[in-house]
Amino acid sequence: MSITCVIRYEIDPFQRNAFKTYAENWGKIIPWCGGHLIGYFLPHEGTNNVAWGLIAFADLASYEAYRIRLQSDEGALANFAMAQKHRFILKEERSFVEAVSGTLAVKPINTMNISV
Repeated sequence: MSITCVIRYEIDPFQRNAFKTYAENWGKIIPWCGGHLIGYFLPHEGTNNVAWGLIAFADLASYEAYRIRLQSDEGALANFAMAQKHRFILKEERSFVEAVSGTLAVKPINTMNISV
């Protein structure tokens, strides 16, 4: 994958479960529409109102084709409508990043000496 769309969400922390449902819905919709879903991430420790979504594409043209498919996908339209109705997303920002070769999904080599 050449680029990743990093979506930073500011969410209503009192509606965390509604955002979780929204994110779970994308788990089926995004791959169907042509995106490589890396994952959605909810706040766990620390800041309680920031969530993330990461979706990879071969290039910006692939992203644009994906966006066009989203505009006519019934599941996507329903998910967007649910988010608007319940207003659990307060702000959304998108950035496009490129992975540095040799740094993405590198597994630990030696876990024996790691202290917890």
